Amino acid sequence: MKSTYFMLFTLCLFMTACSPQDKSKTMDAVSDNGINRVEVIDFFGTRRCVTCEAIEANAKYTVEHFFAAEVANGTLTFKTVLVDEESNYDIAERFEATGTALFLNVIKEGKETHIDLTDFGFSKGKDKALFSAELKTKIETELKKL
Repeated sequence: MKSTYFMLFTLCLFMTACSPQDKSKTMDAVSDNGINRVEVIDFFGTRRCVTCEAIEANAKYTVEHFFAAEVANGTLTFKTVLVDEESNYDIAERFEATGTALFLNVIKEGKETHIDLTDFGFSKGKDKALFSAELKTKIETELKKL
């Protein structure tokens, strides 16, 4: 009988631990200038590893190389945020970023949706072609929703 309960408990634990998690969060926009837009935000700390630097470089490359028109018209921005600076505390807190993190912040009709791409960044950050192709697709998907 105990082994049945143990197996049932283990099965429930396994099913809840392995379920996909939605890594997006919606809230009121803090600084809404009236333009629906997507922000690519690279958070980083003072001390950075090779992968952390590659994430920033490849994200910036992707935005500049594939989305010049969207950057020019304000529907896409790229920004870096040093989380160790006191002036960046509020934005780091809003995104729950304490070190290297990569987010898409989709601002539509006064609402922000934070899409956490940190795991993606660390898993593919050093492969410029793969990282750039996949980030391009993610950005295009969100731009179509504006």
